Amino acid sequence: MNKDLNRRKFLKNTILVSAGVAAGLSLEEKILLAQEKADSKTAPVISSLKNMPMGQIGHVKISRLICGGNLINGYAHSRDLIYVSDLLKHYFTDEKIAETYRICQEHGINTAILSNLDGDERGVRILNKFNKKDGKMQYIAQCAPEKHDLKTNVQKAIDNGAVGAFILGNIGDLWVSEEKVELLGKVIDFMKTNGLIAGIAGHSLDVPIACEAAGLDVDFYMKTLHTNNYFSARRKDQHKAVIDNYEVDNYWSMTPEQTIKFMKKVKKPWIAYKVLAAGAIEPWDGFEYAFKNGADFINVGMYDFQVAEDAEIANNILAKDSTKNRPRRWRA
Repeated sequence: MNKDLNRRKFLKNTILVSAGVAAGLSLEEKILLAQEKADSKTAPVISSLKNMPMGQIGHVKISRLICGGNLINGYAHSRDLIYVSDLLKHYFTDEKIAETYRICQEHGINTAILSNLDGDERGVRILNKFNKKDGKMQYIAQCAPEKHDLKTNVQKAIDNGAVGAFILGNIGDLWVSEEKVELLGKVIDFMKTNGLIAGIAGHSLDVPIACEAAGLDVDFYMKTLHTNNYFSARRKDQHKAVIDNYEVDNYWSMTPEQTIKFMKKVKKPWIAYKVLAAGAIEPWDGFEYAFKNGADFINVGMYDFQVAEDAEIANNILAKDSTKNRPRRWRA
């Protein structure tokens, strides 16, 4: 075979011969074909989108699309691919992180959610350095308080200039399962006393249910949301262990319908996260599902080259009637 007839060209030529073949392609092969199309013509110029729709939590004005920080710190959520975290850490140099913030700002994204965990300080350090020059990005800190020390990790967010903070979802899940909701309340009180907008995250729907029942004075919730009907029946069979068992893979939202139903009654702002299921869902599908089903904001991990397109998608979806007439009215 001619060495120039590589996999991508082979796929392209095959599809030209028979369009029906496309239905049987793997996701990876479809991506290769899509890239071939993109490479064959000039990339569209996406204009600056500084008019990104905004909402407000407490005294803080926040873009509806928020830049997530997991990728920056090498949290790949790549399931069983063990090399991806190291790859991310090599890709996201200090310069690349600053560039990502700059592109976000150019497209109207004014907020990032960054980890406040020990060892994850780089994203915050570079953001503060970026802002000292000409940046105006603000950040909400993901905090990991400990049962014997509820304040130290939150204090680091205060010292680093965070506008808000929330309790890490893993901790929210754990403390609610252990019936220690009062500890969550104490952390929230400390955040608010120090001028932060304060929230609680959870993968489990039990987290906002328990916090609402306890009457905690949270400013916002972070709760996972995406459809678990995204895959075809064939792909569902392949991922049955993942879809049926939260313990196997917590990238999937196990209770989207129940989440939508419960959050409809909640009067506090809601930031939805994992809306793309760690990159398994197309941005338009994930963004629209979250917004039309009640999320006030979406937190999305983005590479620098994805920001412009994601911002445009979010703008287009937010302008649609499907989000104006959603069942849960905007809370922020």
